[in-house]
Amino acid sequence: MTTRILLAGTTGWVGRALVAAIGKADDLDLAAAVSRSGAGKDAGEAAGIAPNGVRIVATVEEALKAPSDVLVDYTKPNVVKGNVLAALAAGRHVVIGTSGLSADDYAEIDAAAKAAGRGVLAAGNFSVTATLLRRFALEAAKHVADVEILDYASPGKPDTPSGTARELAELLSGVRQPGTSKPVAELSGVKETRGGAVGSPRPVQVHSLRVPSFVLSCEAVFGADNERLVIRHDAGSSAAPYVAGTLLAARNVSGFTGLKRGLDAVMGD
Repeated sequence: MTTRILLAGTTGWVGRALVAAIGKADDLDLAAAVSRSGAGKDAGEAAGIAPNGVRIVATVEEALKAPSDVLVDYTKPNVVKGNVLAALAAGRHVVIGTSGLSADDYAEIDAAAKAAGRGVLAAGNFSVTATLLRRFALEAAKHVADVEILDYASPGKPDTPSGTARELAELLSGVRQPGTSKPVAELSGVKETRGGAVGSPRPVQVHSLRVPSFVLSCEAVFGADNERLVIRHDAGSSAAPYVAGTLLAARNVSGFTGLKRGLDAVMGD
């Protein structure tokens, strides 16, 4: 059975790599492609490969006129939720690779997915090693109460923290024990240097750096009496680490209803 993909963000960094990978997969078909900057172009040519006969359109609403099964979204934080809700209303399953959504956004998407009887899989990072960072950090949080996150990215990244760091902080906040650091409200000086509190019921402090030479790195720092544990993921300049995970999600998102967070939801044990 072939899964028909509607790809939003076709001309982006990950989108171009996905166009090529979908074209090589026997069980996947690029049914529609979206990019405001690439509208009217052939999706294959825009990705730097041979023409594939799929004309890029400017909006997800227009792309939804073509038959498809799964929306894969790698667009922008300010448009992704609208794209997802439109796709669910049109009966599509969804894979979200775009970061910048809040916990409230995900709650709204989960409700819409359940109402539509469709699946949504969202991950701050679709690479296998980033997924392992999350898995190992959640295990560590069961045993070490104090944890903070360092989030590194390039100067041009439009959202903060990264989806990888935000997702990790939200998950850790739900399983960690009370920490020992002094509450930010009780500090003097420049309180903003303690980072941003993410998640509930026990928020995790996240510190975002945006400087040249980083693509994306995320570091979970655990501290206990006289010892520390640091678990870190570093991404290189290629989109390759995200492609396999995204396609795994696209192949499996129809197997459940509602929202699941993280690639490990379909990786198994």
